Amino acid sequence: MPPRISLLQSFKPFTGSRPVQSPLAAFSRQPCKVTIRAGSAEARERRKHDPYLMALARQRKAANITRQKQLREERQAALGDPVKSAPTPFIQSLQSLQSPTEPPKETNGALNYFLNENELKEALEYSKELSSPVPDPNRNLADPHAEEEAAKRHEEEHRNAQEAINRIVSLSNGNTKDRMRVNIQRCIETFGRHNTDKFLPPKPSPAEPGSHPEKTPRSGPDTGSPEVQIAILTTKILNLQRHLETTKKDRHNKRNLRLLVHKRQKLLRYLRRKERGGPRFQYVMETLGLSDAAWKGEISL
Repeated sequence: MPPRISLLQSFKPFTGSRPVQSPLAAFSRQPCKVTIRAGSAEARERRKHDPYLMALARQRKAANITRQKQLREERQAALGDPVKSAPTPFIQSLQSLQSPTEPPKETNGALNYFLNENELKEALEYSKELSSPVPDPNRNLADPHAEEEAAKRHEEEHRNAQEAINRIVSLSNGNTKDRMRVNIQRCIETFGRHNTDKFLPPKPSPAEPGSHPEKTPRSGPDTGSPEVQIAILTTKILNLQRHLETTKKDRHNKRNLRLLVHKRQKLLRYLRRKERGGPRFQYVMETLGLSDAAWKGEISL
């Protein structure tokens, strides 16, 4: 008896949903890729199994990291230090006066106890005149030798008194607080608008003459303008910076230094915005030796 062959599966009705399969259909669906994109998943998968490609990738990464570090250092060097000031003549005079070990070389007539050289000279001359010996009105009975000895004694006593007063009012014998007070007074005289208005050009006037009211004329030295406040903050920053160079663990004063630097940054930004980078802003930056890092970007100490 011949075997039975089921032909039901082969004679199913053709609906058109199943195309005819060819032997080359599997190769035509996934064609061979000649080039692979560098950042694709296939390239990353190939690098995992190829030690040569892995070594090249590591080398490129190390070169990129080194270049980024070099560019970052160059940008920071070009930006400057947000705390330190360039050694300008004004900054050098402040530092020489703040140093407790060395006597101040140039005081510009500034003495301790709110005195200056002219006032001290006038006071010494007045005291010399008051303490001078009175000559005998009866010149017939006067002794010239005794009057000459009294004048020499008075001159010597006045010289000793003058030397003692000079030592008392000298800043070399004062403390840090006295020197800071003198430096602040110097900042007021250097950056106060009662002096800078004489040589710095004024701010451009408005288009309409009556748009802004006229300011009240200044009746004394300028102590509240942004330039003066920036100079005073710079003096305090220099003092704290000199102190922290020898005292590394003084965290309290380190925090105070951070606060002063950030306050100076706000004032510099305000002055630059108000003056639009004009002569007043440039004068403050050049005289104090400040860089762009003092006002630009974020300051982290």
